[in-house]
Order: sequence, then structure tokens, then C-alpha cells
Amino acid sequence: MRPSDLCSEQEISAMVRSFYDAVRQDEQLGPVFNTFVGDWEYHLLKLTDFWSSILLGSGRFRGTPMPKHVALPNLNAQLFERWLALFREATAAQPNRAMGEQAYETAQRIAESLWYGYQISRRPETVPTELQHG
Repeated sequence: MRPSDLCSEQEISAMVRSFYDAVRQDEQLGPVFNTFVGDWEYHLLKLTDFWSSILLGSGRFRGTPMPKHVALPNLNAQLFERWLALFREATAAQPNRAMGEQAYETAQRIAESLWYGYQISRRPETVPTELQHG
């Protein structure tokens, strides 16, 4: 299957918006995201570009997620695990099952990478821990 056959831009946008609606309302993640995201519409468009680049190979995303996440104070494994749990719920609810499965598999790798990077930047002398994904 070619990447362009996996899903449409509209499906990606719907997934991103659905997921971040849940994040914004979540007891654990909402306060973090709502504190650090100043312009939600801009953020959602950027994340749609990110997922379009991953799922469709559009190449629209320009950015460096790692430094932005490393700069956030007081992140922990539970927050990354909660992010993944909400992402799993959002992708499972998508009518396009293939897109949802591919997005979730990718999100697992992204969350692990960001969590490892965060730990290494904050505590380089310790061995990074893994996330628990249910």
C-alpha cells in the first residue's frame, strides 16, 4: 500500500482534533498542554502537518519536537503513558482502522523516543526507564 492510499488529509485532521480535544479536557494532561500551548489552532495545524508527513509522506512538517518537549518542566512517565492511552482511544475510534493502527504504532515509538530524550537530558547519569503501554 502506498502511503497516499492509507488515509486522507481530512481523516488525519479529524483524528488530531479528536485526540487533542480529549487531551485538553483530561485531568492529567489538560493542565500541561493548556499551560504551554498558547494558540491551539496553530498547534493543531502543526500537528496535522506532522501526522500528514508521517502517514502520507507529505513532507509538510517542519520542526524539531525533541527540544520543545525536553524544555517542559516536570514531565514523568505517567504523563507520557496517559498521552498514549488517550491516543489509543482516539485512533481506535477512527472509522479508518488501518490509519488508526498505523498512527498508534507510530505514536508508541514517538512517545518512547521523547521519553528517553527527556530523561537523558534531565538525568544523563541514570539509565532511562521504559514506558508501560497497555
